[in-house]
Amino acid sequence: MNPSTEAERLRAALNQAAHQYYTLDAPEIPDAEYDKLFQQLQALEAAHPELLTPDSPTQRVGAGVLAGFSPVRHRVPMLSIRTETDTTAAGAQAFDARIRRELKAGADAPAVAYVAEPKFDGLAINLRYEDGLLVQAATRGDGEVGEDVTQNIRTIGQIPLRLIQTVPTVQTSAGQLALLEDDEAATARGQWPIPAVLEVRGEVYMRRDAFDALNLRQREKIAAGDKAAKTFINPRNTAAGAVRQLDPGIARQRPLSFYAYGLGEISPANEGGPDFSTHWQVLQALKAWGFPVSPLIEQARGAEDLVSYHQKIAGARDELPFDIDGVVYKVDSLDLQRRLGFVSREPRWAVAHKYPAQEQLTTVQAIDIQVGRTGKLTPVAKLAPVFVGGVTVTNATLHNELEARRKDVRVGDTVIVRRAGDVIPEVVAVLADKRAPGAAEFTMPATCPVCGSEVVREEGEADHRCTGGLFCAAQRKEAMLHFASRRAMDIEGLGDKLVEQLVESGAVKTLPDLYKLGVVSLAALDRMAQKSAQNIVDALQKSKNTNLGRFLFALGIRHVGETTAKDLARHFGNLDAIMSASTDQLLQVPDVGPIVATSVHTFFEQAHNREVVEQLRAAGIKWEEGAPSSAAMRPLAGKTFVLTGTFPTLSREQAKEMLEAAGAKVAGSVSKKTHYVVAGAEAGSKLDKARELGLNILDEAEMLALLVDKT
Repeated sequence: MNPSTEAERLRAALNQAAHQYYTLDAPEIPDAEYDKLFQQLQALEAAHPELLTPDSPTQRVGAGVLAGFSPVRHRVPMLSIRTETDTTAAGAQAFDARIRRELKAGADAPAVAYVAEPKFDGLAINLRYEDGLLVQAATRGDGEVGEDVTQNIRTIGQIPLRLIQTVPTVQTSAGQLALLEDDEAATARGQWPIPAVLEVRGEVYMRRDAFDALNLRQREKIAAGDKAAKTFINPRNTAAGAVRQLDPGIARQRPLSFYAYGLGEISPANEGGPDFSTHWQVLQALKAWGFPVSPLIEQARGAEDLVSYHQKIAGARDELPFDIDGVVYKVDSLDLQRRLGFVSREPRWAVAHKYPAQEQLTTVQAIDIQVGRTGKLTPVAKLAPVFVGGVTVTNATLHNELEARRKDVRVGDTVIVRRAGDVIPEVVAVLADKRAPGAAEFTMPATCPVCGSEVVREEGEADHRCTGGLFCAAQRKEAMLHFASRRAMDIEGLGDKLVEQLVESGAVKTLPDLYKLGVVSLAALDRMAQKSAQNIVDALQKSKNTNLGRFLFALGIRHVGETTAKDLARHFGNLDAIMSASTDQLLQVPDVGPIVATSVHTFFEQAHNREVVEQLRAAGIKWEEGAPSSAAMRPLAGKTFVLTGTFPTLSREQAKEMLEAAGAKVAGSVSKKTHYVVAGAEAGSKLDKARELGLNILDEAEMLALLVDKT
């Protein structure tokens, strides 16, 4: 094949593959095949330099370092949109009311048609195409003059180097791409030809996952000793910085994305350009020419639709793959846009309806330590009050010592605080250049600020924890709720509100205090009548008769779940043996590894924890002690059961306890590793899967017979 024809074929194939991959998110060929075609084109252009064209896919790699950015005067100014500062529904209603007023639309006039779009938090760009070829890309600048960033923009795969004429597609229910054969698609194909001059306006941004991956690479460089490496503050600034890099090679390393949303200069209809009547048609044409257009853009009619759109996008904001700071409303009719015109160089026909800011500057007044239920110590920055994310923020989590030191947050620092939706506020970055001399680095305290117990950090973990366990007041409420839970001591009626009253009133300070409660003291509490108080006392009395596995689980030992507690009880047979066991002895328990063994040993090594256990025993909690288990006493060891449906005489919990007592593992889902499925009435998908896998299926009677036979 002649080199010119082959080069044209390769360029067309690569451009089509790039459009499918970057714009439609529906790749047609594997990456390896794309790379193969790319390398063939590179080799061909190297052998025949005269075949190299500006729109060749090989020209996306970027040229050498630029000496500086040349100024670009916009033929059509890139004007800013006025901002609606009322972040409530009233902002949308006010915009619609103003539009109707300026159009002199009476109460009986039809609703105004709008286009509603996300307001992307990135960098506005103007792309100029001549005869379908990208010839220039420029930043907004001051609206009149921007900077020529063509070389950097060429590295963005979603931006076509040459316009295409395609038909919009949609994703079918089967996950395939299908042609969108509607009126707009037909119009795009037949009546919207590619104009001789076309300027496309849009936003360059960075996806959150790309930003996180970039910062991960930066942290790895920092850890490796690269003193020039640094982490980035947010996707918006990182995207803007990438576009304005003098070295296109650096811009290429920062994965950028693009959405088109409007036009600048365009050839008029009488010179062969498309004849648009609405903004919505403009967006469909942009898609047909190969540009990515946000699928979140919608048509709207009247204030009610605008309010609905603002609320819908607000609800989805935190789940979007990119940052937005509001939505934009535009009058759809281009004729009405011309009638409405501009004021103070802002279009009357559009408005940016903001959401509450998610990032703000403030100062760190102190760093306090919070102690959680499990004893985890969390450093919290106490901030000068600042309004961010719709609320006044005074605290921001620093997560742990490693994170606080990585961000290098110090008392007195000026910091950027972020709050998105219901996410706990956090310090995003520190403005180190504003730091006062002598500000001390943060270090975690060696003892718990609440109870004075030793603070430890387990090997391989980022978190520090208080070893106070049952003794620490900060862990008191959650420790009691866990102790009373159904799978632990099962103290019916001892819920969150009651425990909160007991703790805050000082009536209960440790777990043994629960068993000192009487009807009179309980009845004196809010929303607690005589009968309710008696029920609680009865439930406490009933809970005293338990088993060792439940009691161990109720103590809330870190890493000791319900199953591990049962394994410990079966292996050692009695509590004293567990309390005095060495780490090596604990490691002999099936499924107990070094982390669990260390946690159990550390817990019982603390004198105050042992004292609480003894006080609970003295309060009357008892169970049937046994001898250490042996293989003969665990005949179903190594066997996995799954329970499903309703059994004639046993509850699922009773069946589970019987199987576990025989050494079996009871799992929640069926797999090839399952040995038996015990099925009762109304068994569902688990039974179907068991049959599909050909597993052993038992009913309740057969399970009981198996237990008798094995024991």
